[in-house]
Amino acid sequence: MTTSPRRERLHLVLMLILTFSTGVVDAVGYLGFDRVFTGNMTGNVVILGMGLAGAEELPVLRPLLALGLFLVGALLGGRLSTHEQGWTRRTTLAFGLAALSLTLLAVVMATLDAADSGPVGTVTTSTLALTMGLQAATAKRLGVTDVSTVVVTSTITGLAADSRLAGGQGPRSGRRALAVLLILLGALTGALLLRIDPWVGVALSATLCLVVTCAGHRDSRREVPVAATQPA
Repeated sequence: MTTSPRRERLHLVLMLILTFSTGVVDAVGYLGFDRVFTGNMTGNVVILGMGLAGAEELPVLRPLLALGLFLVGALLGGRLSTHEQGWTRRTTLAFGLAALSLTLLAVVMATLDAADSGPVGTVTTSTLALTMGLQAATAKRLGVTDVSTVVVTSTITGLAADSRLAGGQGPRSGRRALAVLLILLGALTGALLLRIDPWVGVALSATLCLVVTCAGHRDSRREVPVAATQPA
């Protein structure tokens, strides 16, 4: 299935929105719940390694659970998605489940005491990681180049290595720079929302995920198969 340039641009915008959302969620997890990344698993691997080495006051259990459940979420996203590029009904289902999970979690966090210590906090970070794994795997199936929604290290590397200063042509430098900027702004927003309550940041991420789901699904329904337009 060929994707039109307009649809490619829409998918790029939607993935950039989810990149911003990842920054929000990671700020909530790291600052609000004992230094646990729920979207950026590179950070969790590093924290886990230092924690296992006995570094003072670094958590082990929550990063380990977040890492494991992110993998489970990514596995679920891979099973739900098809290997065909583009937005399908399964894409809508997967993103819809992610939005529902974030919404329910925000409600639970607003109702219960989701302090950074205790079982509620552990369930919170684990659920966030599971949801982000599902979201990241589904986003990957859309095939938007250089925007993974959860990783910016490779994006920064490509931005620098392929730039004109490095002797390259700087392909897709705009979207790469936007992805880095948006995850930064997301983290800033998440940190500011923590001053109100941790559930507010999760609720914002749920809203953004729902917007992405509805916009992507609505646009995908507009597609008319080429064969249907050919005369019999």
